[in-house]
Amino acid sequence: MNATQLLHNLGQSIWLDNITRDLLNSGTLKRYVTELSVTGLTSNPTIFDHAFKSSAAYDAAIRAKLRNGISAEALFFELALEDLGRAADLFRPIHDHTDGVDGWVSLEVSPLLAYDTASTLVAAKALFVRAKRPNLLIKIPGTKEGLPAIEEAIFAGVPVNVTLLFSREQYVAAADAYLRGVERRIAAGLNPAVASVASLFISRWDVAVSGEVPDELRNRLGVAIGGRAYRAYRELLDSPRMQRLMNDGARPQRLLWASTGTKDPDASDTLYIEAFASPFTVNTMPEPTLKAFADHGEVGDLMAADGGNAEAVLAEFEQAGIDVVALAARLQQEGKDSFNKSWEELLGSIASQRGVAAG
Repeated sequence: MNATQLLHNLGQSIWLDNITRDLLNSGTLKRYVTELSVTGLTSNPTIFDHAFKSSAAYDAAIRAKLRNGISAEALFFELALEDLGRAADLFRPIHDHTDGVDGWVSLEVSPLLAYDTASTLVAAKALFVRAKRPNLLIKIPGTKEGLPAIEEAIFAGVPVNVTLLFSREQYVAAADAYLRGVERRIAAGLNPAVASVASLFISRWDVAVSGEVPDELRNRLGVAIGGRAYRAYRELLDSPRMQRLMNDGARPQRLLWASTGTKDPDASDTLYIEAFASPFTVNTMPEPTLKAFADHGEVGDLMAADGGNAEAVLAEFEQAGIDVVALAARLQQEGKDSFNKSWEELLGSIASQRGVAAG
Protein backbone atom coordinates (compact mmCIF):
# COMPACT_ATOMS: atom_id res chain seq x y z
CA MET A 1 0.00 0.00 0.00
CA ASN A 2 1.53 3.33 -1.05
CA ALA A 3 1.55 6.50 1.04
CA THR A 4 -1.42 8.10 -0.73
CA GLN A 5 -3.60 5.11 0.10
CA LEU A 6 -2.45 5.21 3.72
CA LEU A 7 -3.27 8.90 3.94
CA HIS A 8 -6.69 8.32 2.43
CA ASN A 9 -7.36 5.49 4.89
CA LEU A 10 -6.56 7.86 7.76
CA GLY A 11 -9.43 10.09 6.68
CA GLN A 12 -7.91 12.78 4.48
CA SER A 13 -9.19 13.39 0.96
CA ILE A 14 -6.51 13.65 -1.72
CA TRP A 15 -7.39 15.98 -4.58
CA LEU A 16 -5.30 16.79 -7.62
CA ASP A 17 -4.47 20.46 -8.09
CA ASN A 18 -4.53 20.25 -11.87
CA ILE A 19 -6.79 19.65 -14.85
CA THR A 20 -5.85 19.32 -18.53
CA ARG A 21 -7.51 17.71 -21.51
CA ASP A 22 -4.45 15.50 -21.91
CA LEU A 23 -4.93 14.14 -18.37
CA LEU A 24 -8.46 13.17 -19.32
CA ASN A 25 -7.78 11.84 -22.81
CA SER A 26 -4.79 9.73 -21.79
CA GLY A 27 -6.57 8.05 -18.89
CA THR A 28 -3.97 9.44 -16.46
CA LEU A 29 -6.58 11.05 -14.21
CA LYS A 30 -8.51 7.80 -14.04
CA ARG A 31 -5.30 6.00 -13.10
CA TYR A 32 -4.68 8.49 -10.30
CA VAL A 33 -8.14 7.67 -8.97
CA THR A 34 -7.63 3.91 -9.01
CA GLU A 35 -3.94 3.76 -8.04
CA LEU A 36 -3.25 6.88 -5.95
CA SER A 37 -6.58 7.33 -4.11
CA VAL A 38 -7.33 10.70 -5.74
CA THR A 39 -10.96 11.60 -4.98
CA GLY A 40 -11.35 15.08 -6.48
CA LEU A 41 -9.53 17.97 -8.11
CA THR A 42 -9.19 21.74 -8.11
CA SER A 43 -8.49 24.24 -10.86
CA ASN A 44 -7.64 27.92 -11.12
CA PRO A 45 -6.79 30.44 -13.88
CA THR A 46 -3.07 29.66 -13.64
CA ILE A 47 -3.70 25.94 -14.14
CA PHE A 48 -5.84 26.53 -17.22
CA ASP A 49 -3.38 29.09 -18.60
CA HIS A 50 -0.59 26.51 -18.40
CA ALA A 51 -2.83 23.82 -19.87
CA PHE A 52 -3.81 25.92 -22.89
CA LYS A 53 -0.23 27.03 -23.54
CA SER A 54 1.44 23.64 -23.11
CA SER A 55 -1.00 21.39 -24.98
CA ALA A 56 -2.25 21.27 -28.54
CA ALA A 57 -5.34 19.42 -27.35
CA TYR A 58 -7.32 22.67 -27.17
CA ASP A 59 -6.23 24.30 -30.44
CA ALA A 60 -8.89 22.87 -32.75
CA ALA A 61 -11.70 23.54 -30.26
CA ILE A 62 -10.53 27.11 -29.67
CA ARG A 63 -10.34 27.91 -33.36
CA ALA A 64 -13.69 26.31 -34.12
CA LYS A 65 -15.41 28.26 -31.36
CA LEU A 66 -13.70 31.53 -32.28
CA ARG A 67 -15.05 31.27 -35.83
CA ASN A 68 -18.51 31.61 -34.30
CA GLY A 69 -17.60 35.01 -32.87
CA ILE A 70 -17.55 33.97 -29.22
CA SER A 71 -15.63 36.15 -26.76
CA ALA A 72 -12.40 34.87 -25.21
CA GLU A 73 -13.94 34.73 -21.73
CA ALA A 74 -17.05 32.88 -22.86
CA LEU A 75 -14.88 30.46 -24.83
CA PHE A 76 -12.73 29.78 -21.79
CA PHE A 77 -15.71 28.87 -19.65
CA GLU A 78 -17.05 26.58 -22.38
CA LEU A 79 -13.74 24.71 -22.52
CA ALA A 80 -13.32 24.65 -18.74
CA LEU A 81 -16.84 23.32 -18.22
CA GLU A 82 -16.22 20.61 -20.83
CA ASP A 83 -13.07 19.43 -19.03
CA LEU A 84 -14.48 19.74 -15.54
CA GLY A 85 -17.71 18.07 -16.60
CA ARG A 86 -15.72 15.03 -17.74
CA ALA A 87 -13.74 15.06 -14.50
CA ALA A 88 -16.91 15.43 -12.44
CA ASP A 89 -18.39 12.40 -14.18
CA LEU A 90 -15.24 10.42 -13.35
CA PHE A 91 -15.55 11.36 -9.66
CA ARG A 92 -19.34 10.96 -9.56
CA PRO A 93 -19.25 7.38 -8.15
CA ILE A 94 -17.11 8.66 -5.26
CA HIS A 95 -19.49 11.56 -4.75
CA ASP A 96 -22.47 9.22 -4.66
CA HIS A 97 -20.72 6.66 -2.43
CA THR A 98 -19.80 9.32 0.15
CA ASP A 99 -23.22 10.99 -0.08
CA GLY A 100 -21.65 14.22 -1.30
CA VAL A 101 -18.76 14.46 1.15
CA ASP A 102 -16.13 13.77 -1.51
CA GLY A 103 -15.73 13.46 -5.27
CA TRP A 104 -15.72 17.18 -6.10
CA VAL A 105 -14.17 19.32 -8.83
CA SER A 106 -13.78 23.11 -8.64
CA LEU A 107 -14.20 25.98 -11.10
CA GLU A 108 -13.36 29.58 -10.27
CA VAL A 109 -15.39 32.64 -11.16
CA SER A 110 -13.45 35.32 -12.99
CA PRO A 111 -10.76 36.58 -10.58
CA LEU A 112 -11.49 40.09 -11.80
CA LEU A 113 -14.67 39.89 -9.71
CA ALA A 114 -12.85 39.36 -6.40
CA TYR A 115 -13.95 42.76 -5.10
CA ASP A 116 -17.40 42.81 -6.72
CA THR A 117 -19.93 41.04 -4.50
CA ALA A 118 -22.97 41.23 -6.76
CA SER A 119 -21.19 40.14 -9.94
CA THR A 120 -19.44 37.28 -8.13
CA LEU A 121 -22.79 35.93 -6.94
CA VAL A 122 -24.36 36.18 -10.40
CA ALA A 123 -21.38 34.41 -11.99
CA ALA A 124 -21.31 31.67 -9.33
CA LYS A 125 -24.99 30.83 -9.81
CA ALA A 126 -24.72 30.87 -13.60
CA LEU A 127 -21.68 28.60 -13.74
CA PHE A 128 -23.22 26.04 -11.40
CA VAL A 129 -26.39 25.90 -13.49
CA ARG A 130 -24.42 25.60 -16.74
CA ALA A 131 -22.27 22.78 -15.41
CA LYS A 132 -25.27 20.51 -14.75
CA ARG A 133 -23.15 18.53 -12.30
CA PRO A 134 -24.02 18.17 -8.59
CA ASN A 135 -20.34 17.68 -7.69
CA LEU A 136 -18.99 20.98 -8.99
CA LEU A 137 -17.77 23.51 -6.42
CA ILE A 138 -17.68 27.14 -7.48
CA LYS A 139 -14.56 28.90 -6.22
CA ILE A 140 -15.16 32.31 -4.66
CA PRO A 141 -12.26 34.26 -3.09
CA GLY A 142 -12.45 34.84 0.65
CA THR A 143 -11.88 38.57 0.30
CA LYS A 144 -13.94 41.09 2.26
CA GLU A 145 -16.19 41.56 -0.77
CA GLY A 146 -16.30 37.83 -1.44
CA LEU A 147 -17.72 36.92 1.98
CA PRO A 148 -21.28 38.19 1.31
CA ALA A 149 -21.23 36.38 -2.05
CA ILE A 150 -20.23 33.16 -0.26
CA GLU A 151 -23.14 33.51 2.16
CA GLU A 152 -25.61 34.23 -0.64
CA ALA A 153 -24.30 31.40 -2.83
CA ILE A 154 -24.70 28.89 0.01
CA PHE A 155 -28.20 30.22 0.72
CA ALA A 156 -28.98 29.72 -2.98
CA GLY A 157 -27.78 26.12 -2.78
CA VAL A 158 -24.55 26.61 -4.75
CA PRO A 159 -21.62 24.52 -3.39
CA VAL A 160 -18.61 26.76 -2.75
CA ASN A 161 -14.86 26.35 -2.55
CA VAL A 162 -13.64 29.44 -0.68
CA THR A 163 -10.24 30.28 -2.12
CA LEU A 164 -7.36 32.65 -1.33
CA LEU A 165 -7.39 32.16 2.43
CA PHE A 166 -4.07 32.70 4.18
CA SER A 167 -4.70 32.92 7.91
CA ARG A 168 -6.83 31.73 10.79
CA GLU A 169 -8.73 35.00 10.78
CA GLN A 170 -9.50 34.82 7.07
CA TYR A 171 -10.57 31.18 7.46
CA VAL A 172 -12.86 31.97 10.42
CA ALA A 173 -14.51 34.79 8.46
CA ALA A 174 -15.11 32.44 5.51
CA ALA A 175 -16.50 29.73 7.79
CA ASP A 176 -18.85 32.25 9.39
CA ALA A 177 -20.13 33.31 5.96
CA TYR A 178 -20.80 29.67 5.15
CA LEU A 179 -22.63 29.09 8.42
CA ARG A 180 -24.78 32.18 7.95
CA GLY A 181 -25.88 30.86 4.58
CA VAL A 182 -26.74 27.48 6.13
CA GLU A 183 -28.63 29.08 9.01
CA ARG A 184 -30.70 31.11 6.57
CA ARG A 185 -31.57 27.94 4.63
CA ILE A 186 -32.78 26.27 7.80
CA ALA A 187 -34.85 29.31 8.73
CA ALA A 188 -36.38 29.25 5.23
CA GLY A 189 -37.23 25.56 5.46
CA LEU A 190 -34.61 24.57 2.84
CA ASN A 191 -32.25 21.60 2.85
CA PRO A 192 -29.14 22.81 4.76
CA ALA A 193 -26.79 20.17 3.30
CA VAL A 194 -24.89 22.46 0.89
CA ALA A 195 -21.26 21.45 0.53
CA SER A 196 -18.28 23.75 0.96
CA VAL A 197 -14.53 23.67 1.51
CA ALA A 198 -12.29 26.47 2.77
CA SER A 199 -8.89 26.56 1.03
CA LEU A 200 -5.94 27.71 3.14
CA PHE A 201 -2.79 28.47 1.12
CA ILE A 202 0.39 27.22 2.75
CA SER A 203 3.67 27.32 0.81
CA ARG A 204 3.46 30.99 -0.14
CA TRP A 205 4.08 31.91 3.50
CA ASP A 206 7.53 30.34 3.43
CA VAL A 207 8.35 31.88 0.07
CA ALA A 208 7.38 35.31 1.42
CA VAL A 209 9.82 35.20 4.35
CA SER A 210 12.64 33.36 2.61
CA GLY A 211 15.90 35.11 3.44
CA GLU A 212 14.26 37.28 6.10
CA VAL A 213 14.36 34.89 9.06
CA PRO A 214 17.07 32.78 10.76
CA ASP A 215 17.87 29.41 9.20
CA GLU A 216 16.22 27.56 12.08
CA LEU A 217 12.87 29.12 11.05
CA ARG A 218 13.21 28.24 7.38
CA ASN A 219 10.11 26.51 5.92
CA ARG A 220 8.30 26.53 9.27
CA LEU A 221 5.91 29.47 8.91
CA GLY A 222 3.41 27.78 6.58
CA VAL A 223 3.09 24.77 8.85
CA ALA A 224 2.60 26.99 11.91
CA ILE A 225 -0.06 29.09 10.18
CA GLY A 226 -1.81 25.88 9.17
CA GLY A 227 -1.62 24.54 12.72
CA ARG A 228 -3.23 27.69 14.07
CA ALA A 229 -6.05 27.46 11.51
CA TYR A 230 -6.53 23.75 12.14
CA ARG A 231 -7.12 24.43 15.83
CA ALA A 232 -9.83 26.95 14.90
CA TYR A 233 -11.33 24.40 12.50
CA ARG A 234 -11.51 21.67 15.11
CA GLU A 235 -12.95 24.08 17.67
CA LEU A 236 -15.63 25.11 15.17
CA LEU A 237 -16.53 21.46 14.48
CA ASP A 238 -17.01 20.94 18.22
CA SER A 239 -18.89 24.19 18.80
CA PRO A 240 -22.54 24.31 19.91
CA ARG A 241 -23.35 26.36 16.81
CA MET A 242 -22.02 23.69 14.43
CA GLN A 243 -23.59 20.84 16.37
CA ARG A 244 -27.00 22.52 16.29
CA LEU A 245 -26.73 22.93 12.53
CA MET A 246 -25.62 19.33 12.03
CA ASN A 247 -28.60 18.23 14.10
CA ASP A 248 -30.75 19.98 11.48
CA GLY A 249 -28.98 18.13 8.67
CA ALA A 250 -26.16 20.56 7.79
CA ARG A 251 -22.75 19.44 6.59
CA PRO A 252 -19.55 20.88 8.07
CA GLN A 253 -17.45 22.96 5.72
CA ARG A 254 -14.17 21.06 5.33
CA LEU A 255 -10.77 22.68 5.63
CA LEU A 256 -8.64 22.27 2.50
CA TRP A 257 -4.85 22.55 2.44
CA ALA A 258 -3.89 24.38 -0.76
CA SER A 259 -0.57 25.41 -2.28
CA THR A 260 1.12 22.32 -0.83
CA GLY A 261 3.86 21.92 -3.41
CA THR A 262 7.28 22.60 -1.88
CA LYS A 263 8.88 25.71 -3.38
CA ASP A 264 12.30 25.41 -1.68
CA PRO A 265 14.51 23.03 -3.73
CA ASP A 266 16.51 22.22 -0.60
CA ALA A 267 13.45 21.07 1.35
CA SER A 268 11.61 17.76 1.15
CA ASP A 269 9.26 17.59 -1.82
CA THR A 270 6.63 16.07 0.46
CA LEU A 271 7.09 18.56 3.33
CA TYR A 272 3.56 19.96 3.39
CA ILE A 273 1.84 16.66 2.70
CA GLU A 274 3.41 14.95 5.69
CA ALA A 275 2.96 17.99 7.95
CA PHE A 276 -0.76 18.31 7.19
CA ALA A 277 -1.89 14.70 7.57
CA SER A 278 -5.24 15.31 9.29
CA PRO A 279 -8.63 13.58 9.21
CA PHE A 280 -11.71 15.19 7.67
CA THR A 281 -9.62 17.64 5.65
CA VAL A 282 -8.59 17.82 2.00
CA ASN A 283 -5.07 18.14 0.63
CA THR A 284 -5.04 19.30 -2.98
CA MET A 285 -1.66 18.38 -4.44
CA PRO A 286 0.13 19.54 -7.58
CA GLU A 287 0.81 16.60 -9.86
CA PRO A 288 4.58 16.34 -9.13
CA THR A 289 3.88 16.44 -5.38
CA LEU A 290 1.23 13.74 -5.68
CA LYS A 291 3.60 11.43 -7.53
CA ALA A 292 6.48 12.19 -5.15
CA PHE A 293 4.37 11.40 -2.10
CA ALA A 294 3.11 8.15 -3.63
CA ASP A 295 6.71 7.19 -4.43
CA HIS A 296 8.57 8.01 -1.23
CA GLY A 297 6.29 9.90 1.16
CA GLU A 298 5.75 8.82 4.73
CA VAL A 299 2.65 9.00 6.88
CA GLY A 300 3.60 9.68 10.48
CA ASP A 301 1.72 11.33 13.31
CA LEU A 302 -1.48 13.15 12.51
CA MET A 303 -1.64 16.90 13.06
CA ALA A 304 -2.54 17.72 16.65
CA ALA A 305 -6.09 18.97 17.09
CA ASP A 306 -4.80 21.94 19.10
CA GLY A 307 -2.28 22.90 16.43
CA GLY A 308 0.68 21.44 18.31
CA ASN A 309 3.47 23.95 18.79
CA ALA A 310 2.09 26.39 16.21
CA GLU A 311 1.74 29.33 18.61
CA ALA A 312 5.26 28.90 19.97
CA VAL A 313 6.69 28.87 16.43
CA LEU A 314 4.64 31.90 15.43
CA ALA A 315 5.98 33.74 18.48
CA GLU A 316 9.49 33.10 17.17
CA PHE A 317 8.54 34.64 13.83
CA GLU A 318 7.09 37.67 15.60
CA GLN A 319 10.39 38.05 17.46
CA ALA A 320 12.17 37.85 14.11
CA GLY A 321 10.14 40.83 12.91
CA ILE A 322 7.44 39.07 10.89
CA ASP A 323 3.97 40.61 11.24
CA VAL A 324 1.79 37.65 10.26
CA VAL A 325 -1.44 39.70 10.21
CA ALA A 326 -0.03 42.21 7.75
CA LEU A 327 1.62 39.44 5.75
CA ALA A 328 -1.66 37.53 5.46
CA ALA A 329 -3.35 40.57 3.94
CA ARG A 330 -0.44 41.05 1.55
CA LEU A 331 -0.46 37.42 0.48
CA GLN A 332 -4.18 37.51 -0.24
CA GLN A 333 -3.71 40.60 -2.39
CA GLU A 334 -0.72 39.05 -4.18
CA GLY A 335 -2.68 35.85 -4.74
CA LYS A 336 -5.51 37.82 -6.31
CA ASP A 337 -3.05 39.76 -8.48
CA SER A 338 -1.38 36.52 -9.60
CA PHE A 339 -4.71 35.00 -10.64
CA ASN A 340 -5.63 38.24 -12.41
CA LYS A 341 -2.39 38.10 -14.38
CA SER A 342 -2.94 34.47 -15.34
CA TRP A 343 -6.53 35.29 -16.31
CA GLU A 344 -5.45 38.12 -18.58
CA GLU A 345 -2.72 35.98 -20.15
CA LEU A 346 -5.20 33.15 -20.61
CA LEU A 347 -7.73 35.34 -22.40
CA GLY A 348 -4.92 36.91 -24.42
CA SER A 349 -3.71 33.50 -25.57
CA ILE A 350 -7.22 32.59 -26.67
CA ALA A 351 -7.78 35.89 -28.44
CA SER A 352 -4.46 35.59 -30.27
CA GLN A 353 -5.82 32.58 -32.12
CA ARG A 354 -8.73 34.57 -33.54
CA GLY A 355 -6.72 35.51 -36.62
CA VAL A 356 -5.71 31.89 -37.20
CA ALA A 357 -9.33 30.81 -36.81
CA ALA A 358 -10.50 33.43 -39.30
CA GLY A 359 -7.88 32.25 -41.78
